Amino acid sequence: MKKYYLITPGPTPVPHRVAARSAEPILHHRTKEFGEIFKAVQDGMKYVIKTKQDVMMLAGSGTSAMEAAVVNTLSPGDHVIVGSMGSFGERFIKICEAFGVHVNAIREEWGTPVNPAKIEDALKKDPSVKAVLIQHTDTSSTTLNDVKAVADIVSKTSAILIVDSVSGLGGEELHMDDWEIDVLVTGCQKGLMTAPGIAMVAMSDKAWAHHKNAKCPRFSVDFSIIRAAIKDNETPWTPPVTLFLSLSEAIKMVREEGIENTWARHKKLSAAARAAVQALGFQLLSSRPANVLTGAILPAGFDGTLLLRKMLDEHGVSIAGGQEHLKGKIFRIAHMGYMNAFDLMIGFGALEKTLTDMGYKLPEPGKAIKLAQSAL
Repeated sequence: MKKYYLITPGPTPVPHRVAARSAEPILHHRTKEFGEIFKAVQDGMKYVIKTKQDVMMLAGSGTSAMEAAVVNTLSPGDHVIVGSMGSFGERFIKICEAFGVHVNAIREEWGTPVNPAKIEDALKKDPSVKAVLIQHTDTSSTTLNDVKAVADIVSKTSAILIVDSVSGLGGEELHMDDWEIDVLVTGCQKGLMTAPGIAMVAMSDKAWAHHKNAKCPRFSVDFSIIRAAIKDNETPWTPPVTLFLSLSEAIKMVREEGIENTWARHKKLSAAARAAVQALGFQLLSSRPANVLTGAILPAGFDGTLLLRKMLDEHGVSIAGGQEHLKGKIFRIAHMGYMNAFDLMIGFGALEKTLTDMGYKLPEPGKAIKLAQSAL
């Protein structure tokens, strides 16, 4: 019998108590009972994001929230700066261009965070910039941006800062209001330990002022309509009711642990994972690694695609590979959400065994697992 272990950067494992809520009898979304669940999620998300602002709930993926953030704050022809260090920065660029927004792309090599000084310089050169868009963490490059430093720069201008924290929220320190982040985008399927299907956006007063003048076409994701329904503990359109039940339970788990303790757990796991990767003889992908996952560069000529396939087929362990130009050249092992040191031990145990079976000579067999165990 083979068990299946999910150690990927999204979707992430769903705790049993969270999954069990989705099996409860379905509620009608225009009832007091669902309204109580909605309010619990609304209040819980404010706690996790560290904001006093309303949180717009969308039925969709994290990408739908990225798009909603763009169309609710910008107009065709507006100038924006996008800091890109991976696949999801490129996604922001494509979304903006799809709506006729003019993009000044500041691109860094995958694995290198966006330099805040470059954003500051670009803002000085073009005072007409309406928004700066950036990732909190980009899982494709396993890299953490210095969002606070970028926010300090943008807050001194008329531009707004739009931050994609789909993968960062819950695992990386974040204070939306204190850091003066204007638009915070996230989803439920990573650090929030829920099956995919709910995307969320919170906006500052500064961003709401931009919203009044935004001319990009929108209907079902119009934040004015969505925000108006929040006062009645509702969404304007039919929500994924069972996912709200699950998400309410997941947020309860975060509250029980305490968000600061959650950040600390991820930091501890990431330190162990980085040490384990280096014990295998591999170079880390990122110069500023995120705490939610770790990436490693495989030796030239090593088949990373086969590595992942063999780990899954032979050991039931699913980790992630590289995207785009890094496909087959790296592996990424997650430690976000409902994960602990035992997940790392399983992941690195299967990784060591598969590498050995593929002819890779480990510098010190078993050391990676011992280092993963140190996170306990």
